[in-house]
Amino acid sequence: MATDQSGGGRTVTSKVLALLAAFEHGPSAQSLSELAAHADLPLPTAHRLAAELVAWGALERTPEGRYVVGLRLWEVAQHAGRQLRDAARPYLQDLFSLTQETAHLAIREGHEALYIDRIYGSKRVPRASRVGGRLPLHATAVGKVLLAYEDRWLQEAYVAERLDPVTARTHVHPQRLLEELAAIRERGFATTYEEVRVGSCSVAVPVLAPDGRAPASIGLVMHSAQADQMPRHLPTLRGIAARIAPSAARWAGAAPPR
Repeated sequence: MATDQSGGGRTVTSKVLALLAAFEHGPSAQSLSELAAHADLPLPTAHRLAAELVAWGALERTPEGRYVVGLRLWEVAQHAGRQLRDAARPYLQDLFSLTQETAHLAIREGHEALYIDRIYGSKRVPRASRVGGRLPLHATAVGKVLLAYEDRWLQEAYVAERLDPVTARTHVHPQRLLEELAAIRERGFATTYEEVRVGSCSVAVPVLAPDGRAPASIGLVMHSAQADQMPRHLPTLRGIAARIAPSAARWAGAAPPR
């Protein structure tokens, strides 16, 4: 693969990916200098690569001269997880209709819960997730469910890493988290209370495959004042999860190992 001598021997591909990665957790609109700093690139190199990305449609320029993700990149990204998302969407809509609470579908991507679909109404609930967004497994109900149904060695490897608190209520004690994961697997659901956003709580259940693993999980997010109402949604969550399960199992069989 060709290298560009202006970036310390890094490949052109790695530089382009670094520019795009600036939008993963950063602001939705960024200046050229911000992009260059994030990608650790000289300004002229960032300018040249950003111009090529704009020409292709991966990035767009705002009237103020800042860069945003382009529609073409968004269109390409829609194919990621599309099989599972399209199959689950009608059931996720049913979940929202039956509960009137924000409903979402997530999978595990490394150390994070990746949200591949989300349906919500007009309720003013502090929201942490978005479609395509990621959150730490240990801070979210869907993430805890996904981790609870993994092998013990993976759980131990996860808690051996640094567990950053998202809020003051995030559970970050390794042994207590392992005990919580065991309890989640035994009872079949997870809950959180203001662990990822102050003012919100969540409940989630696994979408189970025939081998007992959970390739996906579904959950509800509501205002923390409604925390005592979470258990009443469990029958609905479990019923919806069972309907999504065949599609999740087929998707997991085709997905590469994580």
